[in-house]
Amino acid sequence: MTRAIPKSAALWKTSSGKCSMPCLERRSFSFARCFQLYVYVCPIYNTMNRRNFLKRASVFSLPAFRGGFEAAAFPSGLLRQLVNGESDKVLVLIDLNGGNDGLNTFVPLDSYDNLMRARPKLMVAQNKLLPMTDTIGLHPALHGIRQLYEQGKLCLVQGVAYPNQNRSHFRSADIWNTGVNADEYASTGWLGRYLDEEYPAYPDNYPNAEFTDPFAITMGRSISATCQGLHSNFSMAIIDTDDLGGLQTGVAPALPDDHYGRELGFLIETFKKTNAYATRVATAASVGASRVVYPDTTLAQQLKTVAKLISGGLQTKVYVLKLGGFDTHANQVEEGGATTGKHASLLKTLSDAVLAFQNDLAALELEKRVLGMTFSEFGRKIKSNAGLGTDHGTAAPMMVFGGCVNPGIIGHNPQIAASVSSEEGVAMQYDFKWVYGSVLRDWFEVEEEKIHALLTPDFQHIPLAGNCEGYAPGQGELQAKAYPNPFSAQLTLEVYNFEAQQIRAELYDVMGKRLHQFPTRPYSTGLHRLPLSGNHLPAGTYYLRVQAGNKVKTLRIVKA
Repeated sequence: MTRAIPKSAALWKTSSGKCSMPCLERRSFSFARCFQLYVYVCPIYNTMNRRNFLKRASVFSLPAFRGGFEAAAFPSGLLRQLVNGESDKVLVLIDLNGGNDGLNTFVPLDSYDNLMRARPKLMVAQNKLLPMTDTIGLHPALHGIRQLYEQGKLCLVQGVAYPNQNRSHFRSADIWNTGVNADEYASTGWLGRYLDEEYPAYPDNYPNAEFTDPFAITMGRSISATCQGLHSNFSMAIIDTDDLGGLQTGVAPALPDDHYGRELGFLIETFKKTNAYATRVATAASVGASRVVYPDTTLAQQLKTVAKLISGGLQTKVYVLKLGGFDTHANQVEEGGATTGKHASLLKTLSDAVLAFQNDLAALELEKRVLGMTFSEFGRKIKSNAGLGTDHGTAAPMMVFGGCVNPGIIGHNPQIAASVSSEEGVAMQYDFKWVYGSVLRDWFEVEEEKIHALLTPDFQHIPLAGNCEGYAPGQGELQAKAYPNPFSAQLTLEVYNFEAQQIRAELYDVMGKRLHQFPTRPYSTGLHRLPLSGNHLPAGTYYLRVQAGNKVKTLRIVKA
């Protein structure tokens, strides 16, 4: 039987938008004092059902409503099943947008002299760095971060990136948001994808009496791409933190009994759902508390709002914030003053805001419920440019903070040679998908089998958080070396395996492209030597990334 497909269907369009096809007719509906919807008839060959509308709504930019809620504000009570039933734990993500210069944030003191050669005008004098460990100095703007580290509330993960690093802002941010490999593309975020696969009926019948709160909240104008599902986004965007109202739909107009009326009716119902969440958020904000003074910066005030919403009883599980400006091609520092400039200002904003937030959570007796994490789409090149700045690089550090974090440093300092190429970035140690997966496992108790399907089959757990009573670290860093270095034809990789487990080794160029992978197989406890023929490699600098279990070490090697 052949189904007749109508030759016209409704497309939604705002007064400032444009239809992608010639339109035959326009109908106007005014159902709110601040919003007017135009429905166009265009010659397309498919009908628009609820699923299709939601797909289109994720592409079209509907206007920001009074109070700042976007239309794609759907909750996920189903997240309770994702995060171990009645768990009340919260994750706060801070996007350091633009590509943070990790070498200027956590300075490797064991490579300080070589960094001075590579970026002489950017380096803070060693005696002005804040001590963190014997081999790491903090930028002097990071007093708050140092306090958290000294209090055992900070975990630093060194060298986070992904194989075959892409140095485009848009593409790399997309990879981080979707949680895929560099050669893969996805239209869904890593959290949204999981929820779509597990609960294909979503978002119908939400909110309801059992699940009243939004799954995620984004502080800003855009909903979070990490929460984008196939049919809808699971997050709500808050623009104005002082006015948490929703869109007033008033009395619904009489709707025509045709395709227009059905779709417009669905849109009005969507607004009503959004308003239901707006009411819950506004109530939590009104009864929530804050007990410390926050800096007068946008990030700090947004974190203050997050603390108030959590203390006010909102059951939202994920909050996403963004601090932009880290694309420091120029004026990263001021001429003649490495302690001042764009980057110093951004680091101070971040550090002071996070410290105030953590102190507030402690005062509210909430710090064991909340875990924070920073991320950035890439790091910067090792060498500075001619504009007192740095260009797009490879790996960057991530910070995980909170009252239940496993404190300390995961990974080793970047290896900086006396002479580096103009394209060389910090080498990858840990795949960012491992960090994501470890947060899901440690904090939300997601099963590892689901993490493999959600993020990457080669996921390795990193002990980031979950032990609120104190953390006892395991064995030290992985023992590995490569010789001779420099080499001409043959190189030997020597690895000591603390226990019987798989050893994985990969060769990368300075741009983060994977060139060779050693056979991955189980190895017994003890010392192992893996040969590498370098006859096919041109002269230059390379990185060997070695992994045994969840221990990782990256070695800088030179082909003569």
